[in-house]
Amino acid sequence: MRAPPRLTALLAAGALAVAGTALAPQLTASGTAAGCTVAYSTTGEWDSGFQGAVTLTNNGSPVENWTLTFDFPGSQRVTQGWNGTWSQSGRTVTAVNESWNGKIATGGSLSAGFLASWSGANPAPTAFRLNGVVCDGGPGPGDPTDPPTDPPTDPPGPGGAPPKLRASGNKLVDENGATRRMLGVNRSGGEFACVQGYGIFDGPVDDASVRAIADWKVNTVRIPLNEECWLGLSHVKPEYAGANYIAAVEQFVTRLEAHGITPVVELHWTHGKYTGNDNHCPDTEYATCQKPMPNARYTPAFWTSVAQTFKDDPAVVFDLFNEPFPDRATSNPDAAWTCWRDGGSCPGIDFEVAGMQSLVTAVRATGARNLVLVPGIAYSNDMRQWLKYRPADPAGNLAAAWHTYNFNVCASESCWNEQLAPVAAQVPFVAGEIGENTCSHGYIDRVMAWLDSHGASYLGWTWNTWDCSSGPALISDYNGTPTNFGVGLRDHLKGLS
Repeated sequence: MRAPPRLTALLAAGALAVAGTALAPQLTASGTAAGCTVAYSTTGEWDSGFQGAVTLTNNGSPVENWTLTFDFPGSQRVTQGWNGTWSQSGRTVTAVNESWNGKIATGGSLSAGFLASWSGANPAPTAFRLNGVVCDGGPGPGDPTDPPTDPPTDPPGPGGAPPKLRASGNKLVDENGATRRMLGVNRSGGEFACVQGYGIFDGPVDDASVRAIADWKVNTVRIPLNEECWLGLSHVKPEYAGANYIAAVEQFVTRLEAHGITPVVELHWTHGKYTGNDNHCPDTEYATCQKPMPNARYTPAFWTSVAQTFKDDPAVVFDLFNEPFPDRATSNPDAAWTCWRDGGSCPGIDFEVAGMQSLVTAVRATGARNLVLVPGIAYSNDMRQWLKYRPADPAGNLAAAWHTYNFNVCASESCWNEQLAPVAAQVPFVAGEIGENTCSHGYIDRVMAWLDSHGASYLGWTWNTWDCSSGPALISDYNGTPTNFGVGLRDHLKGLS
């Protein structure tokens, strides 16, 4: 689902921000005519890898093309990167500009990032070279280590630990083999607030707000995310990006789990300029709206980082991509489904696509075995060829994700019986978003009844205080007061409990 219109103002294109925060100690030349300044930070770290970021500021003459080099003092090895072409020989790391970001004016800056492995220790590099010219000097106050987090101090909630879900046939089961369903809500905000420059979430995500969600007998919350904010790209305000963004998401996940609630981390807004049919922000490549498919430049790196962050917590569920719509870019349904699975150069889509198979592969390559949700096409409303094109998963832990609103094409019991029932008979079936724009609940009442009869899961859109006709929104305040629409979901969930 898209955010309501008041939340979709685009960012000004082309602005590059310097990530000058406490997380990025600056390494500068000691002389009076330093050629560059580099801010280096570790924005996330796990047992065998980490995510790093550099912000390069040009203090000399304008640069037409740039090459940044530095030496790792330890065993670190770069595996992939963005905003540059990254390579490593021995301990020397080299990043060369892309075709679109080679120029740096005097006083200008740019940011780039990478994923790397490490063992033993992860010390920061202490010297950087721009086009062969050294920016010498030592690190600033404090070595770049794990991002300082502010761990939640909330007491554990009453719900106990959430289950470690996995697919078993067409059911979800917990670690004891008991059948489970994910029943709950979406908590929108993490996909747009950061890139629009005013925060990380839209409204509170503190313990009191989580208790209000739990009071509806919710056992699952889906958390939409923004890949550019997670990766800390330079046009996002640093206070809402990189380590700060990741830490906020981790804290929200911890609070949900303290109340026995399953967190679903989901990729909602992504990079890539799209000018084809059904475009939502054709004038920018930034992650400021829904795109038809994930992109090959950033999305695999996003899921590698997310999977590394949560792979040791099997209670966290991964939802690969909000609402694919490659079918709007081509009239050939087989071409749309092939694009969905395999990615690459897809008909009608301006950027190189990352298909669902590449994202499953990126997640599993980290060792993460978490449950993964894979959506359909047509904004996740069309599941007709999901079984035929579904990606291979060495962990055997995939579920099908469907979205439904009263204004969708497949919005009747006859369509559900024809198109959805065959999928739900073979794999776990999750309606990641259900909703309607009527400020009532007649449609979702029918949806929930059908899903209940098929043992499927469902999550209402959305736990936000928007106008229910444009959101649609389940609540009128964060104490959990339902809208006329939200009454239907609340009462149904309480009735099931």
